[in-house]
Amino acid sequence: MSAGLVVQTREFDLADDLLAYADPADPRAWLRRGDGIVAVGADIARVVRVGTGSEPRTAALSRAWDGIRADALVDDPLRLSGTGLVAFAALVFDEQSAADSVLIVPRTVIGRHGGRTWITRILDADSASGASAGDAAATTAHVADPAPTAFGPHWAGTLGPGAQTAQGYQASVRAALSAIADARYGKVVLARDLVGTVPAGSDLRRLVRALSTEYPDTWAFAVDGLIGASPETLVTVQDGVVTARVLAGTTARGADAVTDARAAAALADSPKDNDEHAFAVRSVVAALAPHTTALDADDGPFILELPNLFHLATDVRAQLSDGASALDLAAALHPTAAVAGTPTEAAVAAIRELEPFDRGRYAGPVGWIDAAGNGEWAIALRCAQFEVSGSGSDRPIALTAYAGAGIVAGSDPEAELLETRVKFRPIVDALA
Repeated sequence: MSAGLVVQTREFDLADDLLAYADPADPRAWLRRGDGIVAVGADIARVVRVGTGSEPRTAALSRAWDGIRADALVDDPLRLSGTGLVAFAALVFDEQSAADSVLIVPRTVIGRHGGRTWITRILDADSASGASAGDAAATTAHVADPAPTAFGPHWAGTLGPGAQTAQGYQASVRAALSAIADARYGKVVLARDLVGTVPAGSDLRRLVRALSTEYPDTWAFAVDGLIGASPETLVTVQDGVVTARVLAGTTARGADAVTDARAAAALADSPKDNDEHAFAVRSVVAALAPHTTALDADDGPFILELPNLFHLATDVRAQLSDGASALDLAAALHPTAAVAGTPTEAAVAAIRELEPFDRGRYAGPVGWIDAAGNGEWAIALRCAQFEVSGSGSDRPIALTAYAGAGIVAGSDPEAELLETRVKFRPIVDALA
């Protein structure tokens, strides 16, 4: 058994960009409108990787996290969102995926929330003096403050067709429509992929910065090579309050104010998109109900404006009733109808049949969790998975980007293909 951890959070005078402290080759970050947390450098205190097995991966990660936090001595006088013992995590979409779900506890975390900034240091108990959480400040006092790292030069990536071509995608949509007509399922979300490379030694923090700057209302994330900007909050837990944001129903924005307004109105009035959205809201409410009280959802969707898209969105709020952690709730919610379909089991089976690739962590939960079970989780959308090989490699860095669309009765294969092109835009523009 590994030794426990000693954790200490204190105020920190942060004069630089949060991302300046992250590892250029493998950044770990969670950002929104300038607030969030980043892991400093490459040092890791704990990492848990879970592949296929006899139990759900989220259950294995949750058990591992319970052991880590139970053995930790935490001194956190700030008690803000993201302070104290925290872990970054990225989970696979499908239990049958060949990719790993991963939970990473960094050695050092720097964060900002509501105008306050802090640093958290995480040491092994057997290398630190003291035997109580109150001694954590003394055990970490001798450690020098980290310094920011200058960003590397600008770079550009290349992207091209992946396993699912444009023609193949439309064929998969037609196959799904046939199955929907036969009542095998009511909705399925089908994705396609693009593959490419970025130059060896690229500072991947530049991609995170571009996404967080261009799409400030999304969660910009980087965890174990998975980098993206998700507009969809899967679940947030803070001091017993549970919130979620459901997105389903999408249209591209117009080229000017008139066409923009028309696009928003058409989305709001679309029976197809509203039906798809209602599917997604019902699945979230049903998944949260066993764990919460005072569960409340908006009466109808509102239009969420992003730089390139309009989404139908519904906010859900509740009070936690059973002590479930943010990771537990992410597991209960995933996969939502917004990224899989309805009924869930049939939709996931259809995805395995109709998508000629392994999604890995695309459309899976990504986020962070703390020692109290609080955390923020999004669905890994508008993202790419990078092959992280370390800063010393001289090989180009391979990547795969993903985008999908919800298929229901009445969907048009060409229109769904166009929707995926619009959804690829954030990652394609940032890579360029």
